[in-house]
Amino acid sequence: MTHSAITLRALHEADFDQWKETWTAYLDFYETTVEDDIYTTTFARLIAPEYSAQQAIVAMDGDVMVGLVHYIFHPHNWKIEDTCYLQDLYVASSQRGNGIGRALIEAVYAAADARGIPSVYWMTQDFNTQARLLYDNIATLTPFIKYSR
Repeated sequence: MTHSAITLRALHEADFDQWKETWTAYLDFYETTVEDDIYTTTFARLIAPEYSAQQAIVAMDGDVMVGLVHYIFHPHNWKIEDTCYLQDLYVASSQRGNGIGRALIEAVYAAADARGIPSVYWMTQDFNTQARLLYDNIATLTPFIKYSR
C-alpha cells in the first residue's frame, strides 16, 4: 500500500536499526523503556515465519522508516474465531496528519480480514488526543477505553 511517497510493507531483517529507533520513539511517547534483549527478541519474532501470530508493518518514505504497527493474532474465549490486538502504532511526528496512521490501521484490518478475523482492537492512553481523533473515526470507542472494529 502506498500513500503519496509512503510505502507500507512487511518488516525486513535489514530493518533492525531503523525499527529499533522508531519503536524507541514510540516507547518514549509512553514514557517507558525496554531492555536490549526485548528489542532483539521482539524483532526476531516479528520477522520469523514460525511466529505468524506476531506481525509488523512499517511505513517507509524511500529508505527511511517513518512509522510502524505491531499486531498480534490470538484466540478469544468469547468467540470461535481469533481476534487481533493492535499493540503498537507509531508515526514520526514530522509525518503525522498525512494519513499514515490510518493506512497502517487499515493494513492491519486487511491482514485480519485475510485470516478471517473480524475483530481488531487496541488501547491508548486518554492523553493521546491527536491519535484518538483518528481512532474515533476508524473504530468504535468502548467503555473500557479500548478501540474495536
